[in-house]
Amino acid sequence: MGVNLRGRHFLKLLDFTTEEIEYLLDLSADLKRMKRAGIPHRYLEGKNVAIIFEKTSTRTRCSFEVGAYDLGMGVTYLDPTGSQMGHKESIADTARVLGRMYDGIEYRGFEQEKVEELAHYAGVPVWNGLTNEFHPTQMLADILTFKENFNNDIKGRTLVFMGDSANNVANSLMVVCAKLGVNFVACAPEGYFPADELVATCREIAERNGSTIKLTSDVKEGVTGADCIYTDIWVSMGMPDEFYKERIPLMEPYRVTSEVMAQANPGCIFLHCLPSFHDTNTTKGAEVAEKFGITEMEVTNEVFESPASKVFDEAENRMHTIKAVMYATLK
Repeated sequence: MGVNLRGRHFLKLLDFTTEEIEYLLDLSADLKRMKRAGIPHRYLEGKNVAIIFEKTSTRTRCSFEVGAYDLGMGVTYLDPTGSQMGHKESIADTARVLGRMYDGIEYRGFEQEKVEELAHYAGVPVWNGLTNEFHPTQMLADILTFKENFNNDIKGRTLVFMGDSANNVANSLMVVCAKLGVNFVACAPEGYFPADELVATCREIAERNGSTIKLTSDVKEGVTGADCIYTDIWVSMGMPDEFYKERIPLMEPYRVTSEVMAQANPGCIFLHCLPSFHDTNTTKGAEVAEKFGITEMEVTNEVFESPASKVFDEAENRMHTIKAVMYATLK
């Protein structure tokens, strides 16, 4: 029996089976081929979606907008000043209003409870563009990129997340790896691992799929045998500069360098959800360099610009995978 996701919400990958995730990845690859071949695929002509951004984004917004346009849909973008949600109008009331006007709603913001409440009341599919706890659309792009570099054969391979592993990206990577039979390693300072309850859940899932979940603070132990090394910024969006003073000395041992990449398997790729502080060619990068005396943070520029780096393939794949999610749930 084929996979049917019509009418489903896309809130976290724990809600989806291995077969459903693989279906979305295969659909993403098909849509990518069509896009690159210039084959029109306006399958959702006449539908409209609202995308709510309490946290701003380049890749997520562009992916939802271009993906929706490619599918023939109209898009309304609501930034933090463009909606009364949570201020003068409750999340439940906002959901019920938008659900009567739109065929789907994306939310990018803070607590997972918000996107769950939107989904409860909207009456139309709701998609999680990022919350504090999970980032499921990013994971599809990450895994599609991983598959593309290993001839679609990733089961039994190893993905390592370096740095603060108690964040939404590491949480979601651990979930998707467990679901797909990929070994997941969180390599981080003590106290910066995913929550115990989520680790336990993912270990049960991974065991059923023939893979493992490993937590370690030892870099050599963490990256030995890696087929993919992944990292993220050390200080999350919206956190004050004081956090850099604490995080830099704590996270510096987990910077992805050429020496770190050399300890991994031959052909190991580097991924990053972006934006990345790999040089000082941004306002924030220049500020951090001036205040704290470092010109590279979570990854060196040498690795970021190396042939092993697939970060721009990964960024492009946000569009194809988000388009697949919208199509699968609205078709």
